[in-house]
Amino acid sequence: MKQSKKITLCAICSALSAVVMLLGIIPYFTYAVPAVAGLFVIIPLIEIGKTYALASYFVTSVIVLFFPEQETKIVFILLFGFYPILKAIIEKVKNRVVEWVLKIGVFTACVTLSYFAVKLLVGIDVNDFGALGKYGVAIFLALCYIAFVLYDIAISRITMLYIYRLRPSLKGILK
Repeated sequence: MKQSKKITLCAICSALSAVVMLLGIIPYFTYAVPAVAGLFVIIPLIEIGKTYALASYFVTSVIVLFFPEQETKIVFILLFGFYPILKAIIEKVKNRVVEWVLKIGVFTACVTLSYFAVKLLVGIDVNDFGALGKYGVAIFLALCYIAFVLYDIAISRITMLYIYRLRPSLKGILK
């Protein structure tokens, strides 16, 4: 693939991610929107490699910095935007236990970093969990881990869907 086509593919995927991120202004989409927007790095990852997928992620991250919804863009930049790329790297480990320990470790680090970024920029604190109090944090984290495992599985299935269903239709365009 020519350099200009590679750059164009990354630009299109970045634009699609950015458009999806605009939906972050809708209440209750705070975590779903960055998760869906992050899926667009799968296309350059498969078609032209990690370097271009990372470029697409960085471009999208810079674009979303100008968007109004703070929490949504923090979650995209600190987790969902790059996770599909990191997942591909981690899955080269042949031991499933080590693979999942790495994935959960990365997720935990990203959630912790996201929490402190949101606390600093938005002002949301653990004390804001209201009636659930200290158990609210534990419940929220448990649900986050479950959602993360489901997201990881969904990325694998969406990747297979792209490879076996969509990619053959786009073959002429992507050459």
